[in-house]
Amino acid sequence: MHPMQNDDLFDNDDPGGRPLADRMRPAGLDGYIGQEHLLGEGKPLRRAIESGRLHSMIFWGPPGTGKTTLARLLAGSSGYAFETMSAVLGGVKDIRAAVDKARHARAQSGRGTVLFIDEVHRFNKSQQDAFLPHVEDGTLLFVGATTENPSFELNNALLSRARVYVLKSLPAEALKTLLQRALSDQKQGLGERHLKISEEALDLLAQAADGDARRALNQLEIAADLAESGDIPDAVIKEVAAGQVRRFDKGGEAFYDQISALHKSVRGSSPDGALYWLCRMLDGGCDPLYVARRVVRMASEDIGNADPRGLEIALNAWQVQERLGSPEGELAIAQAVAYLACAPKSNAVYTAFNQAMASARDSGSLEVPVHLRNAPTRLMKELGYGKAYRYAHDEPGAFAAGETYLPDQLRDARFYRPVERGLEIKIADKLAQLRELDRQAVERNDAGK
Repeated sequence: MHPMQNDDLFDNDDPGGRPLADRMRPAGLDGYIGQEHLLGEGKPLRRAIESGRLHSMIFWGPPGTGKTTLARLLAGSSGYAFETMSAVLGGVKDIRAAVDKARHARAQSGRGTVLFIDEVHRFNKSQQDAFLPHVEDGTLLFVGATTENPSFELNNALLSRARVYVLKSLPAEALKTLLQRALSDQKQGLGERHLKISEEALDLLAQAADGDARRALNQLEIAADLAESGDIPDAVIKEVAAGQVRRFDKGGEAFYDQISALHKSVRGSSPDGALYWLCRMLDGGCDPLYVARRVVRMASEDIGNADPRGLEIALNAWQVQERLGSPEGELAIAQAVAYLACAPKSNAVYTAFNQAMASARDSGSLEVPVHLRNAPTRLMKELGYGKAYRYAHDEPGAFAAGETYLPDQLRDARFYRPVERGLEIKIADKLAQLRELDRQAVERNDAGK
């Protein structure tokens, strides 16, 4: 393992006006909290660090889980220089500048350079491609951080050259340990102020941070600044923690994970799960109208004709949200979600639609059978358009037995197959009766030929 470098990355002797969360970054791996699945004894990332054989990597995880801190520790503990940039603000010009610094560092001291790119998913393809050659030739060791799924946001060339490590939200126990460390640290933390805080208040801060270490330390710092004496009252902690929303990225991984969980809970007939994920999304700031639209989709996709009332209830909930807003509309959406979760399930219409759409795309421009064509003009009538069409209402039971409604090439195609649940049981019986009438009519026609 390379010797520890006295890099200014880890020089915290002059905390100045830096936020508590920045001051409390650990100086070594032993002070790093969380991510035991990566850094515990014998785990892959720890082995790489201890052996000094680092590789390009991507840290994927929610905010405040230690991605930036871990990248700094990797560089420091392995003797690398450290260059950092934010993909939000940086561009190709900044990458070139980092490459020049890396070459200079190697020429002067033989040190390698870690290029850490925060929010790397914000780089477009050309920006991602810009530093790939310098990763391949060893000029740079690339470490990226992202809150988004790398398989969706990063190009394959970059993914193939970097190993993805998934960082997890910090449990409340770990956050509480971090808060206690900040309160006792005399040099970088709040220790010299000798603040007192109850265990209950610490627990509340740890829970309110929702797995985010940066949020936990920021809240503690705010509470300490609001305290009028050496004690931090519980009331102050409650005020600081109030209004904290659960983690929810309106366009990112958490968004799609949670709407997926809501949909699958409805499909799985779990009203409790469906209501929980609905509330998680609403609590996180999701637009209720977006949820209402998705609930309408669930009604057609997963309940369908097994209980057609589901679609009506879902549409009503959407309308209530549009007309009344919150909280009345949200309650109506919850009613719809609970109803759909409890309703009999059928994806028969969804499946039939997809099969019919595939058939329409794959079978080419099949002609409409002549007897089904519209005949608004004399010429069309003379050409036989609409000839031999049987008006269903004039037939016994309003059903023209033996009539066909598909192109000849698809005459026997069947797309809609009702399931044996809910109203579709009766629909299936009715269709079976009609098909039997069709069969008998065909037999009669064949016998009369």
